[in-house]
Amino acid sequence: MQPWHNLFRPSRRTVLTAATAGVVAPRAVLAPTTAVVPRQAVENALRYLQQFAEDARQRTGIPGLAIAVVYEDEAIYLEGFGVREAGKPQAVDADTVFQLASVSKPIATTVIAALVGNRIVGWDDPIIDHDPRFEMYDAWVTRQVTLRDMLAHRSGLPDHAGDTLEDIGYGQADILYRLRYQKPETSFRSHYAYTNFGFTEAAVAAALASGRSWPELSADLLYQPLGMKYTSSRFADFAGSANRASGHAQQDGQWVAKFTRDADAQSPAGGASSTIRDLARWLRLQLDGGKFGGRQIVAAEALAETHRPQIVRAPPADPRIDHAGFYGLGWNIDYDADGRVHWSHSGAFDLGAATSVALLPAQRLGIVVLTNAQPIGVPEAISRSFFDVVLTGKVEKDWLALYRQMMATLLAPAYGTAVDHAKAPAQPSPALPAAAYAGSYGNDLYGPIAITGTETGLVVKLGPQQRAFAMQHFDRDVFTYQPTGENAAGASAVSFLVGPDQKAGAVTLENLDIDGQGTFLRIPAG
Repeated sequence: MQPWHNLFRPSRRTVLTAATAGVVAPRAVLAPTTAVVPRQAVENALRYLQQFAEDARQRTGIPGLAIAVVYEDEAIYLEGFGVREAGKPQAVDADTVFQLASVSKPIATTVIAALVGNRIVGWDDPIIDHDPRFEMYDAWVTRQVTLRDMLAHRSGLPDHAGDTLEDIGYGQADILYRLRYQKPETSFRSHYAYTNFGFTEAAVAAALASGRSWPELSADLLYQPLGMKYTSSRFADFAGSANRASGHAQQDGQWVAKFTRDADAQSPAGGASSTIRDLARWLRLQLDGGKFGGRQIVAAEALAETHRPQIVRAPPADPRIDHAGFYGLGWNIDYDADGRVHWSHSGAFDLGAATSVALLPAQRLGIVVLTNAQPIGVPEAISRSFFDVVLTGKVEKDWLALYRQMMATLLAPAYGTAVDHAKAPAQPSPALPAAAYAGSYGNDLYGPIAITGTETGLVVKLGPQQRAFAMQHFDRDVFTYQPTGENAAGASAVSFLVGPDQKAGAVTLENLDIDGQGTFLRIPAG
């Protein structure tokens, strides 16, 4: 397995950067490889793409996918495979709209690069210069944190900070406001930690500087100038498309279109939707220094900054012989064993989308793969296999098997250790009367919750809508409930801390306690 596979704590997280297609195991390199690959090598690899796609569908059963390849400023391959929704006949084609998940990020930094080129914002502008309402936990960091810091995931926020706020129903404005209560995991600018909502805040601040909303800004500066007719940063546009791919998750061994993922809260980081035909235009712009059709859409130097390493994403496993992996601004930046530069990003919704973009910029070659199924490594395996054939004439490994194994590790639940139903006590200690637990509890980050009794037992009410979740008794003062949302896995513990007065003074929700901030204190009555 490659060194970047150890980047994240195992979790069912929204967006993956580690699982990118373009990077190969780095080793010491004497000189970079910049030669354009021969067209014959690319055309030879194209003949295998249908085989890669059909093999992936046969082995995994995913309903549908679409692939675009760009080479030397030309979209040379646009193909859809399978169906838009399992059990229905409508086929995927080059104009089928997919949710992009975190492939939204390099698109977002392209938009911001256009603003930088127009001198509306600068990469090193403090966020509060454009969004004075924003605060971090530390006042000094609030004053210093820049667009660049957030777009490179080096703010000190914990990995995926804010994602669980989205899961319990908070919208974008509330989540960005509540980041002021999120305790840092590391010191400012010292470490890489992937955050959808830190990234979103940078884009929102840039949009505020322009006087437009993020969806409007993206359309004005990128989608419309490129002729990306079916691309949007609004969920409503995706949902209203007649030719859209439904998201699928696995249930009892079958792919089912069970969930709807509205990602507007993190639109710049994960809420874009597009087609392979549209994305091929965007790839051409990336590979041609911000130009499209001979017209400079995005200033070349501003765009180039998105492709420059900003922070170490993956320290070398062996610093004597391995290269580090880097993050730019919305891009993974890596170097392979022959010195080639790779730009890449993956995207994933566990509720039903997996995507990947990978480019060899010096070779003017790029591929994007979109699927309508939760992440199991298909886009990355197809892209990796394609590059293998282009560069070496053969597929070097069974990438699908390797990426499936990696995804299973990355997407393992981030909680679930507090209770083990397989080891549940045969005779659990009885709970106290419901009145011992019932009441209102508060937490700066997550807001108020309520524990109330019903005819069928206790429920916990969460989020701005105070949605009720039934609780099941486990043992004495420990209960469980089933969370929902992108980061939900199995049952989560609800553990009460009971005082000498036989009344709970605090309660910890395990799935919200990943970063140690999931304890709620009782709010005195009256």
